[in-house]
Amino acid sequence: MQLHGRTALIVIDVQKGEVEPEDSGIPIMAGGAERHDRIRAIIAAARAAGIPPVFIQEVHKRSLVDFGRELDGVEGIHALEGDRPTELADGVGPEGDEYLIRKRRYSAFFATELELILKSYGVQTLILLGALTDVCVHYTFADAHQHDYHCRVVTDCVGGSSPEAHAASLNAMAYLQRDALVTSDDVLATLATLTPADAVVAPA
Repeated sequence: MQLHGRTALIVIDVQKGEVEPEDSGIPIMAGGAERHDRIRAIIAAARAAGIPPVFIQEVHKRSLVDFGRELDGVEGIHALEGDRPTELADGVGPEGDEYLIRKRRYSAFFATELELILKSYGVQTLILLGALTDVCVHYTFADAHQHDYHCRVVTDCVGGSSPEAHAASLNAMAYLQRDALVTSDDVLATLATLTPADAVVAPA
């Protein structure tokens, strides 16, 4: 797997609802527990290599005031503050001065401080994983692409609203960046070659 310049790991909506889908309010394909195991391994490897994970969490007010048009489609009410499915998955979350960004829309770039954080780190490449492949991961990828980031999507660490939607979204992302699709094995092998001196550091 090729990385261009400094890199950050973007951990998108890895929340308990993915492994407790009956309570999450949105459809999601099976295999969440296995994906979370692989995600935890990549987070650990990124930290060891000095690559900062940036954690993204979808959260909405219980009054529903900040949903916008999000309930016009298939999804029901989801990701409400205080609900167990909204919590970050076990073993997934910021440590030390790592960032947690709470968002109200699909893209992690929309109305958040993500762009400022990435510019502060001097990032050129993003490794993306999380949920849902065809929604929050896809829209974050599209915004990252249009902000001129190199993107790598970890195909066995993302889950879609259905297997068909998952596959279609991966194909759409590969259409925009031919080298976008990687596996967790690809990522772990690459991170194992890096040291913190190779990774992202905040500018002086």
